[in-house]
Amino acid sequence: MNIRHAQAENLRKNGYSYSMINEKLGISKSTLSYWFKDTPFIPNDAYKKRVSSGPAKIGQIRHQKKLDSVQKYTEIGKKEIGGLSKRDLWLFGLGLYVGEGSKTQELTRIVNSDPKVIKMSILWLTEICKLEKENITISMHLYPDSNISECKKFWKKVTNLKDDNFRKTQIDKRKDKLSSKKGKSQHGTVHLTVISRGDISKGVELNRRISGWIKGVMSYKNEV
Repeated sequence: MNIRHAQAENLRKNGYSYSMINEKLGISKSTLSYWFKDTPFIPNDAYKKRVSSGPAKIGQIRHQKKLDSVQKYTEIGKKEIGGLSKRDLWLFGLGLYVGEGSKTQELTRIVNSDPKVIKMSILWLTEICKLEKENITISMHLYPDSNISECKKFWKKVTNLKDDNFRKTQIDKRKDKLSSKKGKSQHGTVHLTVISRGDISKGVELNRRISGWIKGVMSYKNEV
Protein backbone atom coordinates (compact mmCIF):
# COMPACT_ATOMS: atom_id res chain seq x y z
CA MET A 1 0.00 0.00 0.00
CA ASN A 2 1.51 3.35 -1.03
CA ILE A 3 1.42 6.46 1.15
CA ARG A 4 -1.49 8.09 -0.71
CA HIS A 5 -3.55 4.93 -0.37
CA ALA A 6 -2.74 4.85 3.36
CA GLN A 7 -3.68 8.50 3.77
CA ALA A 8 -6.96 7.93 1.95
CA GLU A 9 -7.72 4.87 4.06
CA ASN A 10 -7.10 6.83 7.25
CA LEU A 11 -9.45 9.60 6.12
CA ARG A 12 -12.10 7.10 5.08
CA LYS A 13 -11.97 5.32 8.44
CA ASN A 14 -12.36 8.72 10.07
CA GLY A 15 -15.64 9.39 8.30
CA TYR A 16 -14.60 11.40 5.25
CA SER A 17 -16.61 11.03 2.04
CA TYR A 18 -15.07 10.30 -1.35
CA SER A 19 -15.61 13.95 -2.38
CA MET A 20 -13.85 15.23 0.74
CA ILE A 21 -10.90 12.83 0.26
CA ASN A 22 -10.70 13.86 -3.39
CA GLU A 23 -10.47 17.50 -2.34
CA LYS A 24 -7.68 16.76 0.14
CA LEU A 25 -5.60 14.24 -1.82
CA GLY A 26 -6.65 14.62 -5.45
CA ILE A 27 -7.50 10.93 -5.79
CA SER A 28 -10.41 10.25 -8.15
CA LYS A 29 -13.69 9.12 -6.64
CA SER A 30 -13.75 6.08 -8.90
CA THR A 31 -10.40 4.95 -7.46
CA LEU A 32 -11.57 5.59 -3.92
CA SER A 33 -14.75 3.64 -4.58
CA TYR A 34 -12.67 0.69 -5.79
CA TRP A 35 -10.34 0.83 -2.80
CA PHE A 36 -13.00 1.14 -0.11
CA LYS A 37 -16.04 -0.59 -1.57
CA ASP A 38 -15.99 -3.05 1.33
CA THR A 39 -15.05 -0.53 4.02
CA PRO A 40 -17.95 0.56 6.29
CA PHE A 41 -18.61 4.31 6.10
CA ILE A 42 -19.48 6.13 9.33
CA PRO A 43 -19.87 9.87 8.55
CA ASN A 44 -17.97 12.31 10.75
CA ASP A 45 -19.22 15.70 11.96
CA ALA A 46 -17.57 17.58 9.10
CA TYR A 47 -19.40 15.45 6.55
CA LYS A 48 -22.73 15.81 8.38
CA LYS A 49 -22.32 19.59 8.48
CA ARG A 50 -21.56 19.67 4.78
CA VAL A 51 -24.63 17.59 3.95
CA SER A 52 -26.93 19.70 6.12
CA SER A 53 -25.63 23.02 4.81
CA GLY A 54 -25.29 21.92 1.21
CA PRO A 55 -28.95 22.27 0.15
CA ALA A 56 -29.23 25.60 1.96
CA LYS A 57 -26.13 26.92 0.24
CA ILE A 58 -27.37 25.71 -3.13
CA GLY A 59 -30.73 27.33 -2.40
CA GLN A 60 -29.04 30.63 -1.55
CA ILE A 61 -27.02 30.52 -4.75
CA ARG A 62 -30.11 29.83 -6.84
CA HIS A 63 -32.04 32.57 -5.07
CA GLN A 64 -29.25 35.08 -5.68
CA LYS A 65 -29.10 34.09 -9.34
CA LYS A 66 -32.84 34.69 -9.58
CA LEU A 67 -32.51 38.11 -7.93
CA ASP A 68 -29.67 39.04 -10.26
CA SER A 69 -31.69 37.92 -13.29
CA VAL A 70 -34.76 39.86 -12.16
CA GLN A 71 -32.66 42.98 -11.63
CA LYS A 72 -30.99 42.55 -15.02
CA TYR A 73 -34.25 42.27 -16.94
CA THR A 74 -35.88 45.01 -14.89
CA GLU A 75 -33.18 47.40 -16.06
CA ILE A 76 -33.46 46.10 -19.63
CA GLY A 77 -37.23 46.50 -19.50
CA LYS A 78 -37.03 50.07 -18.25
CA LYS A 79 -34.65 51.00 -21.06
CA GLU A 80 -36.84 49.30 -23.68
CA ILE A 81 -39.98 51.11 -22.45
CA GLY A 82 -38.30 54.49 -22.13
CA GLY A 83 -40.63 57.42 -21.47
CA LEU A 84 -44.43 57.15 -21.39
CA SER A 85 -46.58 59.36 -23.61
CA LYS A 86 -50.11 60.34 -22.62
CA ARG A 87 -51.44 57.81 -25.11
CA ASP A 88 -49.23 55.11 -23.57
CA LEU A 89 -50.76 55.88 -20.17
CA TRP A 90 -54.24 55.90 -21.67
CA LEU A 91 -53.83 52.43 -23.19
CA PHE A 92 -52.01 51.06 -20.15
CA GLY A 93 -54.91 52.18 -17.96
CA LEU A 94 -57.40 50.51 -20.29
CA GLY A 95 -55.50 47.24 -20.03
CA LEU A 96 -55.48 47.68 -16.27
CA TYR A 97 -59.21 48.30 -16.26
CA VAL A 98 -59.91 45.23 -18.40
CA GLY A 99 -58.17 43.12 -15.78
CA GLU A 100 -59.07 44.88 -12.54
CA GLY A 101 -62.04 47.16 -13.26
CA SER A 102 -65.74 46.75 -12.60
CA LYS A 103 -67.79 45.63 -15.62
CA THR A 104 -71.27 45.81 -14.07
CA GLN A 105 -73.76 48.42 -12.80
CA GLU A 106 -72.06 51.15 -14.86
CA LEU A 107 -69.84 51.78 -11.88
CA THR A 108 -66.21 52.84 -12.37
CA ARG A 109 -64.13 50.88 -9.88
CA ILE A 110 -60.67 49.33 -9.76
CA VAL A 111 -59.77 46.65 -7.21
CA ASN A 112 -56.25 45.55 -6.34
CA SER A 113 -53.83 44.91 -3.48
CA ASP A 114 -50.63 46.02 -5.22
CA PRO A 115 -49.63 49.56 -4.17
CA LYS A 116 -47.99 50.22 -7.56
CA VAL A 117 -51.14 49.19 -9.42
CA ILE A 118 -53.25 51.44 -7.20
CA LYS A 119 -50.91 54.41 -7.74
CA MET A 120 -51.02 53.91 -11.52
CA SER A 121 -54.80 53.60 -11.36
CA ILE A 122 -55.12 56.95 -9.62
CA LEU A 123 -52.75 58.53 -12.13
CA TRP A 124 -54.88 57.16 -14.97
CA LEU A 125 -58.13 58.33 -13.38
CA THR A 126 -56.82 61.85 -12.80
CA GLU A 127 -54.68 62.38 -15.92
CA ILE A 128 -56.73 60.51 -18.53
CA CYS A 129 -60.24 60.44 -17.10
CA LYS A 130 -59.87 64.04 -15.83
CA LEU A 131 -61.09 63.31 -12.33
CA GLU A 132 -60.30 65.29 -9.22
CA LYS A 133 -59.16 63.50 -6.07
CA GLU A 134 -62.57 64.33 -4.55
CA ASN A 135 -64.16 62.06 -7.19
CA ILE A 136 -62.19 59.06 -5.98
CA THR A 137 -63.15 57.07 -2.90
CA ILE A 138 -61.21 54.22 -1.35
CA SER A 139 -62.52 51.27 0.66
CA MET A 140 -60.20 48.85 2.41
CA HIS A 141 -61.09 45.16 2.46
CA LEU A 142 -59.14 43.57 5.28
CA TYR A 143 -58.92 40.40 7.36
CA PRO A 144 -59.80 39.85 11.03
CA ASP A 145 -56.14 40.01 12.06
CA SER A 146 -55.44 43.22 10.09
CA ASN A 147 -54.50 46.39 11.93
CA ILE A 148 -57.03 48.86 10.53
CA SER A 149 -55.22 52.03 11.56
CA GLU A 150 -51.87 50.81 10.20
CA CYS A 151 -53.49 49.75 6.93
CA LYS A 152 -55.21 53.10 6.55
CA LYS A 153 -51.94 54.90 7.23
CA PHE A 154 -50.26 52.77 4.58
CA TRP A 155 -52.88 53.41 1.89
CA LYS A 156 -53.04 57.13 2.66
CA LYS A 157 -49.33 57.33 1.96
CA VAL A 158 -49.62 55.25 -1.22
CA THR A 159 -52.59 57.12 -2.69
CA ASN A 160 -52.09 60.59 -1.23
CA LEU A 161 -55.83 60.56 -0.48
CA LYS A 162 -57.32 62.15 2.61
CA ASP A 163 -59.60 60.88 5.36
CA ASP A 164 -62.62 62.23 3.48
CA ASN A 165 -61.86 59.89 0.57
CA PHE A 166 -61.99 56.78 2.75
CA ARG A 167 -65.22 54.82 3.05
CA LYS A 168 -66.26 52.08 5.46
CA THR A 169 -63.69 49.31 5.92
CA GLN A 170 -64.88 45.79 5.13
CA ILE A 171 -63.58 42.82 7.13
CA ASP A 172 -63.48 39.43 5.41
CA LYS A 173 -64.79 37.03 8.03
CA ARG A 174 -65.32 34.03 5.78
CA LYS A 175 -64.38 30.86 7.63
CA ASP A 176 -63.69 28.96 4.40
CA LYS A 177 -60.91 31.35 3.38
CA LEU A 178 -57.95 29.31 2.16
CA SER A 179 -55.14 29.21 4.70
CA SER A 180 -52.69 29.53 1.80
CA LYS A 181 -54.01 33.07 1.27
CA LYS A 182 -53.35 34.10 4.84
CA GLY A 183 -50.80 36.86 5.15
CA LYS A 184 -50.44 37.25 1.36
CA SER A 185 -51.98 40.76 1.37
CA GLN A 186 -50.51 42.43 4.43
CA HIS A 187 -52.46 45.63 3.89
CA GLY A 188 -55.54 44.04 2.38
CA THR A 189 -57.20 44.92 -0.90
CA VAL A 190 -58.55 48.34 -1.80
CA HIS A 191 -61.48 49.36 -3.97
CA LEU A 192 -61.07 52.65 -5.82
CA THR A 193 -64.57 53.82 -6.71
CA VAL A 194 -65.43 56.91 -8.73
CA ILE A 195 -68.27 59.13 -7.52
CA SER A 196 -69.74 61.81 -9.78
CA ARG A 197 -70.72 64.38 -7.13
CA GLY A 198 -73.58 65.43 -9.37
CA ASP A 199 -71.52 65.61 -12.59
CA ILE A 200 -72.75 62.83 -14.91
CA SER A 201 -69.66 63.25 -17.10
CA LYS A 202 -67.73 61.82 -14.17
CA GLY A 203 -70.34 59.20 -13.37
CA VAL A 204 -72.26 56.96 -15.73
CA GLU A 205 -70.98 58.80 -18.81
CA LEU A 206 -67.38 58.17 -17.80
CA ASN A 207 -68.10 54.49 -17.33
CA ARG A 208 -69.64 54.33 -20.80
CA ARG A 209 -66.66 56.16 -22.29
CA ILE A 210 -64.29 53.64 -20.71
CA SER A 211 -66.42 50.83 -22.09
CA GLY A 212 -66.26 52.45 -25.52
CA TRP A 213 -62.48 52.81 -25.32
CA ILE A 214 -62.14 49.13 -24.44
CA LYS A 215 -64.43 48.06 -27.29
CA GLY A 216 -62.44 50.25 -29.65
CA VAL A 217 -59.22 48.51 -28.70
CA MET A 218 -60.81 45.07 -28.79
CA SER A 219 -62.24 45.65 -32.26
CA TYR A 220 -58.89 46.69 -33.69
CA LYS A 221 -57.76 44.46 -36.55
CA ASN A 222 -54.11 44.09 -37.38
CA GLU A 223 -53.84 44.65 -41.12
CA VAL A 224 -50.17 43.62 -41.29
